[in-house]
Amino acid sequence: MSAISRTALCLLACIFLVPLDAAAWDRGHVERFASLPEGAPHPEGITADHNGDVYVPGFAPTAPSGPGKLFVFNENGDLLRALDITGSSPALLGLAFHPTNRLPNGRRQLLVIDFGAGNVLSVDPVTGDSSIFMKAPVLTVNPGLNALTFDSAGNVYVSDSFQGIIWKTGPTGGAVTAWKNDPLLRTTGFPSFGANGLQFNSDESALFVANTGDDTVIKIASSAGLAGKAEVFTESINGADGLMLDEDDNVWVCANQADEIVVTDKTGKVIAKIGDFNGVRNGSPVGLLFPASLVRSGEWIYITNLSLDTTSIGAPQSVDSQWAAQVKTHTISRIRFGIPGSGAAH
Repeated sequence: MSAISRTALCLLACIFLVPLDAAAWDRGHVERFASLPEGAPHPEGITADHNGDVYVPGFAPTAPSGPGKLFVFNENGDLLRALDITGSSPALLGLAFHPTNRLPNGRRQLLVIDFGAGNVLSVDPVTGDSSIFMKAPVLTVNPGLNALTFDSAGNVYVSDSFQGIIWKTGPTGGAVTAWKNDPLLRTTGFPSFGANGLQFNSDESALFVANTGDDTVIKIASSAGLAGKAEVFTESINGADGLMLDEDDNVWVCANQADEIVVTDKTGKVIAKIGDFNGVRNGSPVGLLFPASLVRSGEWIYITNLSLDTTSIGAPQSVDSQWAAQVKTHTISRIRFGIPGSGAAH
């Protein structure tokens, strides 16, 4: 048999041995959606409104004082407005529109986590005016409020990365209870944030919570509004950060130390890894660099590139630190919603 024939047979064998679902490892196409103004702080949290406008607060934990910044982009990536959030620190993280609440002026209520002040703010998304919606009790350390989500009754759940707690308050804020306090929500790993992105599954039988430092997703049973057992749902998502579930209860997680989005099915089996880092060009990241949060709006998933040099906040160097230090203009990326290569775009 000639060398060419043997090569052809090997190629055919490889094709037939590849499982049908291998197309899921098509990493898709990540494109730049928008750039923040030059000199703007790191983008961390992200949400979108019913019009498709995208809202991103600034995270500047080493800035000497506030107010914090909020940037609003239209669906084409054009900057509509840059707001100062009154009375806030410069270190803002997760945010989301309350599903039912309106401000006295009729605008939808935007909740923004003020990580630096340890509270959740009710914010006017047009003016930036704010008031305190929820303040977490301090137990043993300073609270590390990070991300928030809602149940179908409009109750608000907030992750506390440092105390390992999921806080709960009612639809109008105010009184706070520790809905779940568990060692699985704390970490001694890197980056040093435990409980992070969180969302309920479709029937609200479980709350899924990313644990960044432990590289895990935690599943907390839920029944009649009460928390049940916490257990590890899946392991080894490098820097599990922002998290969302789709209508099929697939779990989408920002892997901030791997510069990718990891998607698992409802059993915890990985079904896709999306995106990658392709360097820094003209002072901006290409692809994903320390992806922190994600939100779906229409046919797109929008992702913040935190691009954080961890040494700048007194933490050890990560593999991306020297790249992040080169970033001068921060960006938001987007990908089309769907599992690449599966033929099943949603």
